[in-house]
Amino acid sequence: MPRKARVKSESGVYHIMLRGINQQLIFEEKEDYLRFIETLEKYKAISEYKIFAYCLMPNHIHLLIKTEKEDLDLIIKRIAGSYVYWYNWTYHRIGHLFQDRYKSEPIEDDSYFLTVLRYIHQNPLKAGIVKEIEEYEFSSYNDYIGNRSELIDIDFTYSVIKKDKFIDFNKENNNDICLDIHKQEFRLSDKEAKEIIKKITGYENAVEIQLIDQKQRNMYIKEIKKEGLSIRQISRLTGISKGIVEKIK
Repeated sequence: MPRKARVKSESGVYHIMLRGINQQLIFEEKEDYLRFIETLEKYKAISEYKIFAYCLMPNHIHLLIKTEKEDLDLIIKRIAGSYVYWYNWTYHRIGHLFQDRYKSEPIEDDSYFLTVLRYIHQNPLKAGIVKEIEEYEFSSYNDYIGNRSELIDIDFTYSVIKKDKFIDFNKENNNDICLDIHKQEFRLSDKEAKEIIKKITGYENAVEIQLIDQKQRNMYIKEIKKEGLSIRQISRLTGISKGIVEKIK
């Protein structure tokens, strides 16, 4: 069946989401988050897009951008391709990192623009990672409230809403529904799960399990399952497909 054509934005503004293949982590360490931000900065200069907001979550990414010089597909290909090359080299892996095509939705009016921007900034809050959105280090919210960088174009947003109202708006409780992955409930936090995997396998990074002998890999996964990690969480942290993890008894 042919893929559904991507809806083109008349304004050039899009909400983008990229997610890890099999829901695996795409950021292991702080260095990974910083590398992705550097990648956004690099290709902003080349592709001349504008970034109004971003949030880098452990296994997915939200961007609010405006295309100008280049088409959206080329922009995302540049950004994702560069990061995947670096990530695979860093963690000694091969293959895809992001799931299928990126998701996108066009933004055609100021009201929905603000809704999406709030939704992006509230991702860590709704995921229970932080108690206040300004506590999250890897989103653009702090660019808006004081620690401004060259990456984020905040002027348009503040032409739509004043700064004091912007802060209140971003902290409002809401039931906004925009592009997103399905929420997951884990028996253990990712931090706890990674420590268990490290203890059992001896590997600093869970994705290294992909590189070892299949028999040894399966033995490790059996032991990891016994420690209470869900099949979905094991798959997401190691990059091994959910179907394979399910079959290992």
